[in-house]
Amino acid sequence: MPLPRSGSLNLRDWTAPEHRLPEHSGVTPMDARGANWSGLNLGELDLRGAQLCRCDLRGTDLSRCRLDEADLRLARYDSSTSVPEDFDLRSSGAVGPGAKLNGVYLNSTDLRGMDLRGSVLMGAYLSGADLSGALLDGVSLAGSDLRSATLRGAMCRGTRFGNSELDMADLRGADLEGAALDTIESIRGTDFSSCSGLETQLDALLSRPLHELDCWNPITRSTTRASLESLRN
Repeated sequence: MPLPRSGSLNLRDWTAPEHRLPEHSGVTPMDARGANWSGLNLGELDLRGAQLCRCDLRGTDLSRCRLDEADLRLARYDSSTSVPEDFDLRSSGAVGPGAKLNGVYLNSTDLRGMDLRGSVLMGAYLSGADLSGALLDGVSLAGSDLRSATLRGAMCRGTRFGNSELDMADLRGADLEGAALDTIESIRGTDFSSCSGLETQLDALLSRPLHELDCWNPITRSTTRASLESLRN
């Protein structure tokens, strides 16, 4: 395939996708991957076929936009995001409350403070993801990969961890009231320091295999056993 001729790309007019403003540019489809459009009213913007991957759409009004064939994978939304009535935001690949994300790759994704209540994340790949302060109450994480994930201060009340993997996860300060941890695959190196809601599950967690309990987490500088025993005080 021949290379494009010199001068075919006008760098003077080029804008990086993450800095793209939501305006009628006359160029379709629009590429706004990673852009921050949170809290904006986008009016009747034509977003047919637009690349909106990883775009921040929390609090954004897209209710009058054309979203046919738009790619919203990993775009972030919240309960105040509005879309056209015939657009299924929850099944679009975007991340937010009620999202259908079974088996989705979210490795190392920044999900800090995200409202994920009502979402389904069974079998999701969340290794290395940052879920600090996220709202995960009642969410199903069965079979998910949470190795080295950060859930500091996350709300995990009634969260169903099922047979997920939590090796080296950081759960310091998380609220685990009513969380289902009994069939979890592994807690090797997991740090539970300052967690709440684990009173009735401590004995069961401390009966896990020695190689899990006595594993040192180099990031939090604690063993799983030490972090669990600290909750007895």
